[in-house]
Amino acid sequence: MELRHLQHFVAVCEEQHFTRAAERLRIAQSGLSASVRSLERELGADLFIRSTRRVSLTEAGHALLVEARRTLAAAAAAREAVAAVSGLLSGRLAVGTEQCMGVVDAAALLAELRVRHPGLEVHMEQAGSARLLEQVRRGTLDLAFVVYEGPYDGVRLQPVTEEPMVLLCRADHPLAGHDGPVPLDHIGPEVFVDLHPDWGARQAADAAFAAAGVTRQVAMQVNDVYTLLDLVVRGLGVAVVPRPVTAKEQARGLCSVPLAERTEWKVAVAVPATGRPSGGARALMGLMDRPIQHPDS
Repeated sequence: MELRHLQHFVAVCEEQHFTRAAERLRIAQSGLSASVRSLERELGADLFIRSTRRVSLTEAGHALLVEARRTLAAAAAAREAVAAVSGLLSGRLAVGTEQCMGVVDAAALLAELRVRHPGLEVHMEQAGSARLLEQVRRGTLDLAFVVYEGPYDGVRLQPVTEEPMVLLCRADHPLAGHDGPVPLDHIGPEVFVDLHPDWGARQAADAAFAAAGVTRQVAMQVNDVYTLLDLVVRGLGVAVVPRPVTAKEQARGLCSVPLAERTEWKVAVAVPATGRPSGGARALMGLMDRPIQHPDS
């Protein structure tokens, strides 16, 4: 029995689909199927109940999954122990982050990590927090910088910071001259532009309006902060954004209005709830407590 067979088996279990598992592992589906069949022959038992849409575990498969995860974790710990002798990490680190967080410079952290551990293969994915949290839960990401509202099953969250949400509008908008914080029920009738629902900032805004019992109209949804700011600049709507967004160059000339209700945008480091974070993940989290040297410093 080879470790790669167990890795392939676990990926199919988590994806519940051979094609998606093959894409995740970056191997041909035929090779993945052959690997699983080889494992089944060696164990003398069917591990999956196969259908055209998904696969599910047999009783033998459920029994193997527990031990497979334990074996793979032990193998990873063994590799880290050997690497620790030289003080250099190796292997693969998969990191996720939302775009333009402002409070976590993922690029600077990963660049410093590469300098300290050149043998570590680093991969990064940028997506909304909902997707990133699910990938951490499934184990396809070792670590992610996410925005969160509360606990998430299968994920351990280490808070980084909290920032208030603010209203962003053009200087010629009537709300730009509002005296003091604006209540959510006062801005509910406005036309809003916002990020897609899997973004943490959108979820924080939706939660705030829902808690206040206010219905709002989101006319345009986008997948990046810069387009969102451009829509506000062009007068196509107002936006509720985390305060760090207002410091971006693209927000220059826009007005930031505080909200009367407490609306927090909470950033955390997410790692799988079970097992110890990988050596690469621990090294990256360790860098967050140290000053990072930027290229122009």
